[in-house]
Amino acid sequence: MLKKAPSNIITCHLIFSKTYSHSKQQNQQQPLSETLLFLLKKCTSIKQLQQIHTQMLINSIHKPNFLLSKIIDLKHFTYASLLFSHIPHPNDYAFNVMIRGLTTTWHNYSLALHFYYHMKFLGLTPNNFTYPFLFIACANLFALNHGRVAHSSIFKLGLDSDDHTYHSLITMYARCGELGCARHVFDEISERDLVSWNSMISGYSKMGYAADAVGLFWEMRGLGFEPDEMTLVSVLGACGDLGDSSLGRWVEGFVVENKMELNSYVGSALIDMYGKCGDLLAARRVFDSMVKKDVITWNAMITGYAQNGMSDESIMLFNGMREAGVDPDKITLIGVLSSCASIGALDLGKWVDTYASERGLQHDIYVATALIDMYAKCGNLDNALKVFEDMPQKNEVSWNAMISALAFHGQGQAALSLFKRMSKEGGVACPNDITFVAVLSACVHAGLVDEGRRLFDMMSSSFGLIPKIEHYSCMIDLLARAGRLYEAWDFIEKMPEKPDEVALGALLGACHKCRNVDVSQRVMQLLLELEPSNSGNYVISSKIFANLKRWDDSARMRVLMRQKGVTKTPGCSWIEVETQLHEFHAGDSLQHNSIEIYEVIDMLYEDLKREGYIPMIGEFAEQGVEEARLLQRPMS
Repeated sequence: MLKKAPSNIITCHLIFSKTYSHSKQQNQQQPLSETLLFLLKKCTSIKQLQQIHTQMLINSIHKPNFLLSKIIDLKHFTYASLLFSHIPHPNDYAFNVMIRGLTTTWHNYSLALHFYYHMKFLGLTPNNFTYPFLFIACANLFALNHGRVAHSSIFKLGLDSDDHTYHSLITMYARCGELGCARHVFDEISERDLVSWNSMISGYSKMGYAADAVGLFWEMRGLGFEPDEMTLVSVLGACGDLGDSSLGRWVEGFVVENKMELNSYVGSALIDMYGKCGDLLAARRVFDSMVKKDVITWNAMITGYAQNGMSDESIMLFNGMREAGVDPDKITLIGVLSSCASIGALDLGKWVDTYASERGLQHDIYVATALIDMYAKCGNLDNALKVFEDMPQKNEVSWNAMISALAFHGQGQAALSLFKRMSKEGGVACPNDITFVAVLSACVHAGLVDEGRRLFDMMSSSFGLIPKIEHYSCMIDLLARAGRLYEAWDFIEKMPEKPDEVALGALLGACHKCRNVDVSQRVMQLLLELEPSNSGNYVISSKIFANLKRWDDSARMRVLMRQKGVTKTPGCSWIEVETQLHEFHAGDSLQHNSIEIYEVIDMLYEDLKREGYIPMIGEFAEQGVEEARLLQRPMS
């Protein structure tokens, strides 16, 4: 016989369901198990659930599946695991809710896969509630082989017509890079709904097949399907990858015309799309129009500015985000650190480092790599090394960032030593194309011609990598700086593809230094074809001729520059003083405190001379110093 329900359960009942208006007498007549299940359905906290669970145990009411499902809804992993382990004979429902929870709530995909195989080991048959979540787990683990085996099982079980299973199967194949298989599954669906189209469009978009995603979207539209939020977000991602802002604007118009909510999901996708297309005004317009901005929205705009070289705007927006009370996450920090690196904002970069440490993000592999890059580009190599050595895990990007940092700071031997260390103890992080760009750059900065040649040859012989134009550019720069101009030109002629402006620019600069007109004329001819609007090419060529007193040829380059409408872009630099960034342009002598600045420059010149260096001060620089002094002289 069931015991009478204690009064505290009736109290819980009244708390959980105020609209439940039966009398106390009716509740007591009602079977206790139904009352407890009703309370279980209404409970909103683990504490309330534990009270109900206690009464079930006291009254010998065995409803583990109901309890398990509710615990998963309340996202308590330990409680759910403990309860499941105490079920004597779990059925397919118990396994299914655990696999669902592990996949969608806790993202423990490996354990979800383990539960699937344990389920089969016990002789239970997976069904259409098992496979959709299993395929999601396989997708996130890139476990293609497990996914293929499960795919074959659904035919044996007659689940090949289940839409939900097929949609997850499309996602699994797409995430694992098997877009052909994903499309084959999609084509086999006889009656496609919007979810079917979204699964395939999303697969194309996320895996970089942007043109296919857009093509399938128009095909879907042609068949009369109206896109929803998921469709639009996938298409916007494809637009960003293609740089197709016209389709992106169409999507924005569709959102407005259909009075869809410009929430974080759609709004962030629009901002991201416009940012990738370089239309920061449109991106900011969307950002400013959003009533509610969460961290994802702020991140999209900050990252958009950072990726388009608008570092000042990125940092200003980051400060606005903090003032708005939105806590930055690791995506925010990566974007801001990129901006700090671009303009040398070391103080803000240090603040980000401290913030990351306080929130346990300093060891995140992406945040740490961004810190390495920031410290290196801001001139603080010691801090960059400290961050690198403190990283518990390093990937290729981390190693490459540190090797590049050492190379950038002229520590060629240290960069080469780190490259050797990466080759030995990097584990899964093996040297790649970018690694070799870094080590070849180290050879350039250190003047290690023979070592550079050896590394260049090692790319294909030891690592199976095919040298790209960037690697050829490094070799050309290396040879050019060593004064081996004709060897560098031979390297250009042997390249499998046309040289880029970086390689040619390096060689032209070396020709200027060595006063070699022969090679410089060959290089100049190629450069004018590649980038006819780059003022630097004309200026350097003009100087080469001028140094040899070939005044007519020097003047001809200046005239050619004017005829093509090319204007010289003034040099620009930044300096941070007490967290305030000051921007300087070449020839701008009206800066605040410029007389003091030029006095410091004079002191630096004198220090250079005492160390044995001869500062290269052109007539225009000297003129700028004198002009500044005249302008700062007090009026009599």
